[in-house]
Amino acid sequence: MNDTAYRQHSSHWGAFSARMDGGRLDICPFEADPDPSPLLANIPASLDHPARIRKPLIRRGWLEDGPGPDQRRGSDGFVEVEWEEALQRTAQELRRLGAAPALPEDRPLPGASVFGGSYGWSSAGRFHHAQSQVHRFLNSVFGGYVASVDTYSSGAGSVILSLVLGNAIKLNRDHPYLRELAEETELLISFGGLPLRNLAVSAGGNSRHLGKSVLQRAAARGCGFVSVSPVADDFSDLPGVTRIAPRPATDTALMLGMAYRLHQTGRVDRAYLERYTTGYPAFEAYLTGSSDGVAKTPEWAEAICGVPASEIAALADRAAKSRTLINVTYSLQRAENGEQPVWMALTLACLLGQGGLPGAGFCYGLGSIGNIGKEALAVPLPTMPQGHNRVGDFIPVARISELLMKPGAAYTYKGETRRYADIRLVYWAGGNPFHHHQDLTRLKEAFSRPETIILHDSVFTASARHADIVLPATITAERNDIGAGGNDPYLFAMEKLAEPFGEARDDYAIFADLADRLGCREIFTEGRDAQGWLEEMYEPTRAALEKRGCNAPSFEDFMQGARIDLPVRDTPGMMARFHEDPSGAPLETPSGRIELFSEIVAGTGLPGHAAWLAPAEWLRAPTAERHPFQLVSNQPATRLHSQLDFGATSMAAKEKGREVARLNREDAARLGIGDGDVIRLHNERGSVLASARPSDAIMQGVVQLSTGAWYAPEDLPGAGLTCVNGNPNAVTSDAGASVLSQGCAGQLCLVSLEKWDRPAPKAWPHKAPFSAV
Repeated sequence: MNDTAYRQHSSHWGAFSARMDGGRLDICPFEADPDPSPLLANIPASLDHPARIRKPLIRRGWLEDGPGPDQRRGSDGFVEVEWEEALQRTAQELRRLGAAPALPEDRPLPGASVFGGSYGWSSAGRFHHAQSQVHRFLNSVFGGYVASVDTYSSGAGSVILSLVLGNAIKLNRDHPYLRELAEETELLISFGGLPLRNLAVSAGGNSRHLGKSVLQRAAARGCGFVSVSPVADDFSDLPGVTRIAPRPATDTALMLGMAYRLHQTGRVDRAYLERYTTGYPAFEAYLTGSSDGVAKTPEWAEAICGVPASEIAALADRAAKSRTLINVTYSLQRAENGEQPVWMALTLACLLGQGGLPGAGFCYGLGSIGNIGKEALAVPLPTMPQGHNRVGDFIPVARISELLMKPGAAYTYKGETRRYADIRLVYWAGGNPFHHHQDLTRLKEAFSRPETIILHDSVFTASARHADIVLPATITAERNDIGAGGNDPYLFAMEKLAEPFGEARDDYAIFADLADRLGCREIFTEGRDAQGWLEEMYEPTRAALEKRGCNAPSFEDFMQGARIDLPVRDTPGMMARFHEDPSGAPLETPSGRIELFSEIVAGTGLPGHAAWLAPAEWLRAPTAERHPFQLVSNQPATRLHSQLDFGATSMAAKEKGREVARLNREDAARLGIGDGDVIRLHNERGSVLASARPSDAIMQGVVQLSTGAWYAPEDLPGAGLTCVNGNPNAVTSDAGASVLSQGCAGQLCLVSLEKWDRPAPKAWPHKAPFSAV
């Protein structure tokens, strides 16, 4: 490989070119990106870091004692083996569990006891997408698998919107919110702020980071901004920013107070409600108190959220006088009753009646993922077919511990009663559940239950420590691929930048070899190698481009480092069509209109309209007497989830390898905590150490600790099992958001906070058990 030549590549946080220079990657951001992400600096460490896995690993207890539940997972040692032995033992185990080349339709499928885990973020490439690869493999050899639906990021919000507005992913990709914000919006009220750190990343690629420039253009035009968040720097410093800091988890109450003010002053747009919504009378009865005896006045809201009633009323008045866009970020719904702030924000926007105006109405997720609000693409993107999952069973993604610990137990989802499968095998590729799941002590117990856990990964994460067979996978820089993301305006040829580390192999090659040993190779590969699949996937996009008269190079020419400008759609999106003709272009809801009252939701025992429901863990809860701090475990600014936690940008933000927690300066002074002191956050679920940073950006009673530090549990005297690296999911709750969605509620929980007055244990280094370093 010519080390002097720059080659094109892409990542979830930006496109770039790179070359090898003295054994290290030299990276140049994409020249058309106006605001490249600092996360690019994490990439060079990925090639040969001590965390890389060089050979297949088998857990010693599984190797010696065979499959079965095992409490030693997470603390047991590993044995390096050759690929032939690893593949042979893996295939033998899959065959024992029922994998076969031909599975008859008339008997239960063995895949009904297999959980196919992957969270999809391991690569921006469309072919080497671990989630697609593992799902295709399990469909090929087991006839299917127990799947997961929804996301940790947006479980509660997506579920409620699917019932009352429409598919959240379609809505997010279907309307040019960013262009309209820059050109039309007069007032943006964003619940959860609008953190630029989240706009750095988008699944499949984010080649043009537009968030900062859009906000600057809007500000220059005179747009006003209201950031509603307990974290002041969740919104950029711009002219005209009003910052409101309610108690965490109380945004719904604040919005209800605004809605009452609109009702009180006669500013509710009843014509809009009549034409575009259904169910307002039931909500109005709740708002005014005629249904429960409690009027949701600004004064009522003040007692809950802590924002003065006068500010709530003034904000409602300002919204009614302006072309107002009401946005709610994913962060608000990652909490108990997380459906409510999303539904209430939609309801509040409907009361204002501006949904048909450019730059106004309701938006879900702006400030959560980078490509939300960009122009929709006019051509399909390359897609790896996953085959047919004949099992048909699934769980909401945040129910992993419940699935593994409670086989046969009943739960509800979208008003339906379901039961957890009895899982014998977990097959995971391209993800780290010990990052994105909550209550990690409980997850550790759950991972002791299956008979076997098989995992593909490039680095030795906590999830790898809890697996039985670990197969080393290549990273994106070590293979060719096609990079593309929804609403991202480019298609990139992702060129191989480096040779694989150690004996790492592509996921596709691993699965093809396993399928061969199981007699299913042709079913899985369809006779194609990786290059053949890339060509097959590229062709529909090329043909669509050619049909539109756009640049459509041959596959061979494209893969020589080409970049294609993708056309954007010039027709109205779903919400625009609905507002033009609500009868002719109905929404994907039972009524075809926006549902301010839902019979499906009411049937679960929840209120049938948006409502304030006090969570078990908020600052006015009885639990706060024991644990007086609200922990906000938001997304990090220095990495994507836990990915490349060992990279330069991520490590520079730590303190002696430990994650930093921010707390209010007055709280810190009262507790005798100074900058850089080690602090302990704890509750009944667990304990975590972090490095303290007093800050004026954090409201009193709140501590903020971002997710993503690799889980490193130690049994500390007087503290119990404690993550010494600073992973907040050591203390967060894995209870579902509600009986409706079962979504992730890990954004908020209550903790106690204290200065660690003993010698602090060292943070664990990122290292594989047989690292070359």
